[in-house]
Amino acid sequence: MAESASPLPSAATVLVAGGSGSRAGLALPKQYAPYRGTTVLGFAVKRLRGAVSGPIIVVLPDGDEERAAGAIGSFKDVHFAIGGATRQESVRAGLGRLVKLTPSARHVLIHDAARPDLPPEVVARLLARLTDAKGAIPVLPVPDSMVFADDGLMGEPAPRDMLRRVQTPQAFVTQAIIAAHEAWQGAPNATDDAQVLRAAGMDVALVEGDEALRKLTYAEDFAIQAPSVRVGFGHDVHRLAEGEELWLCGIKIDHTHGLSGHSDADVAIHALVDALLGAIGAGDIGQHFPPSDPQWRGASSDRFLAHAATLVADAGYRLGNADVTITCEAPRIGPHREAMRAQLAGILGVDIGAVGVKATTTEKLGFTGRGEGIAAQAVVSLIRN
Repeated sequence: MAESASPLPSAATVLVAGGSGSRAGLALPKQYAPYRGTTVLGFAVKRLRGAVSGPIIVVLPDGDEERAAGAIGSFKDVHFAIGGATRQESVRAGLGRLVKLTPSARHVLIHDAARPDLPPEVVARLLARLTDAKGAIPVLPVPDSMVFADDGLMGEPAPRDMLRRVQTPQAFVTQAIIAAHEAWQGAPNATDDAQVLRAAGMDVALVEGDEALRKLTYAEDFAIQAPSVRVGFGHDVHRLAEGEELWLCGIKIDHTHGLSGHSDADVAIHALVDALLGAIGAGDIGQHFPPSDPQWRGASSDRFLAHAATLVADAGYRLGNADVTITCEAPRIGPHREAMRAQLAGILGVDIGAVGVKATTTEKLGFTGRGEGIAAQAVVSLIRN
């Protein structure tokens, strides 16, 4: 019998997520930037959920709740608090929200969303030290030689053996860190909660950190996380029926039968939409445009394709090329090929040379060979911006 997984350690988390992304040159706050198939904030919550059980309080700028909910996805026991003008004020707001939700929370992690890749082992080491200290922080040694700067000139050497790089999450006995924040009399821009605890006269233990917890700050920190090229594949089938219009690649074709479906049943565009969504890990066409929703009845499929193209751009990619293959005995696709390529290129906002459309038959075998339906397949490549 397989052994059951060990239960996760229990602690609440205050996750500070108020970055601007200005140093990274991003067009949006960095917590919402694409990261490993989701967002920086979404990945941070995912990794926390895999390392510790307990409520997560995400501290946000005012008005960001809906955006943050979309960036995080469907994780349970995630709550929001509105931050302040400084990090220390934001942490206090998060702790206040935590006390209202879970007054009995014994331990709390205070973490930065900009350090999303959290190894569970670090959390275990931190919480283990709270048996003999009120706080614990992950640290790493300083590998380089260090000096003091003296008005642009080299000053005295700094003793690197005595120095450590400090990371988050930082772990605390909940009541101790709350009391320390309430008593804080230092500068209003405390960059580190361990400073606040130590200023209140309590010890902070050091545990081994992890290079994976590096802070996402500059453009290259985000670029290395996403592959430079992604590939997606889509496949769709629709039944041919009398009395229906036939739309393929956004072009209406005169034919004895048309494709039957909830929308205009453009099988080629549907396959292409699924390829684009698949390349960025964004599900399939049915999730975005469910056939059970009456608003999509008879809808033009170019709307679906334009939506997928927008999601690709939001994920930080652009189309490299798209290749669509239509499988049918009739109608003949050749006479319409160039119009189809131009139509798809226009919707996608790319040069026609990036779009291929071709057709094949199954030599009268199967449902397409019997003229019962039309199938389409699509492959796309995406290039990171």
